[in-house]
Formats: sequence, structure tokens, C-alpha cells
Amino acid sequence: MNYNRVVCFDLEMCCWNVDGVGTTGEIIEVGLAEIDLNKGEIVKRAQYYVRPEHDEISAFCFELTGITPRKVQKQGRPLEDVLKSMIKNFGGPNKIYAAWGHDDDILRKECLEKGLEFPFKEFLNLATLYRIKYRLKDKRIGHKAAQENLNIEWEGRQHSGYVDAYNLAKLALAIL
Repeated sequence: MNYNRVVCFDLEMCCWNVDGVGTTGEIIEVGLAEIDLNKGEIVKRAQYYVRPEHDEISAFCFELTGITPRKVQKQGRPLEDVLKSMIKNFGGPNKIYAAWGHDDDILRKECLEKGLEFPFKEFLNLATLYRIKYRLKDKRIGHKAAQENLNIEWEGRQHSGYVDAYNLAKLALAIL
């Protein structure tokens, strides 16, 4: 296990707004940004589009994420292939993965449903670590708000896995 490196990741899923209630489906994007804790910098980034097997990208999802059905059809690959690329390019079970919230549970559930091996062993929920570090106890805080509280500039469009993973890596460097 390489404890000097942490791979921050963010997932975007098919999503719908039904009567004001948001729901999500299959993963359509995985964004990754690896940090080197010794150097204090982001050393690698990647973006993978995932072609869903059952769900379709709704107009609401496109508005939120900017991901079009055409983009996923042209650039997307099956989740199994994306996981292989993640392991090859970021180290899989040899690295610590981190997200804001429970993206690990979302990925684990979809892997289980599709009969795929979960790609990592070690996971950090940076939202929980942030709440502990800043003594927020029961108060939940979003990724962007947490970053702004630390005066770390948000860069890019929110709800892009690639952008969110990059911003999460900047935040991780500040709190780890």
C-alpha cells in the first residue's frame, strides 16, 4: 500500500428529477485526480465515461452534468473496462482512494450488480474527515462549500466528475 499517494475520485450518475425529488441510476463518468502527499501536489488526472447498460441520460442529467447521451455513446466504455483502466493507471488496490461522501458505496453496489470486482481496498470519506477536523459534528457540508470555507478556489463546472475530482484533490491536500 502506498500511503504517500491518494486517488481522489468523483462519480456522476444518470439522474432524474421527478416531482422535485432527485434520483440516480448507473454511473456515467468517473473523474480521478491523484495526489502525492510528500510533494503536496496533484500528479495525475483522468476522466472516463461509462456507457450505462440500462439507464438513459435525461435532460435533467444533461443540464446538471453537461454530459450528453451522444458523448457517452461515442466516448463511453463498459464499467468493467473503465475499472481496468483505473487499476492500470492509478494502482487499484495498491492505493488509497478518497471521495466526498459515499461514492465508494455507489461504485461497490454497481460492481456487485454487474458481477465486477471492486477496484480498491482502502477508502477515505473526506467529508467525514473534514467534519471531524473542523468539529462540525452533526452539520453536513457540501464539497464546494467546504473548499470555499478554506479559501481554496473552485475551478470549473461543478458536477463534472473530472472537475470535481480535481477540486477534491486540492481540498484533500489541505486537510490530509
